[in-house]
Amino acid sequence: MGWIRPELRAGFMRWHEAVIGGLVGVFGLWIALSVYGILAWLGWALVLLAPVLIVAGVQRGRFRHGSGGPGVVSVDEGQIAYFGPLSGGIVALSEVHRLSLDAGNDPPTWVLAQHGQPDLLVPLTAEGADALFDVFAALPGIRTERMLEEMRRLRPPHRVVIWDRPRAMPRLH
Repeated sequence: MGWIRPELRAGFMRWHEAVIGGLVGVFGLWIALSVYGILAWLGWALVLLAPVLIVAGVQRGRFRHGSGGPGVVSVDEGQIAYFGPLSGGIVALSEVHRLSLDAGNDPPTWVLAQHGQPDLLVPLTAEGADALFDVFAALPGIRTERMLEEMRRLRPPHRVVIWDRPRAMPRLH
């Protein structure tokens, strides 16, 4: 793919899930309109699936904030690890009690807070940081659209709380 301009390639890589969703829809429509029987139903199923894929792809594309930043992010079995040139650490997702976005840092960072431990700062542009979308989307009660909107705004020097772990209700006996 050396003949494709780097800007075009980067744009495609940012939005590739949405593009694939569109292609699934076109392919499904082609199948639905050109064959009969059970295959036509498969085509219509793909047409119905396409908007879901497109919406998910657009959300993931909005989450990607570039690359080439400091450090590497790794997500494995509920643990987020960040290894950077000056800092790093590992947090268990089950122990994170607050997720914030700090636009005052250069580059902007995710701040993962857990009780009794220092905050883990993960640059939005770190290698592998796009894997955090699925991790953050799994947090109970997170509002994904609000997170994406705050990423779009990025107003330095503010730190914005994106999510707080819901407190457990005390048991009544």
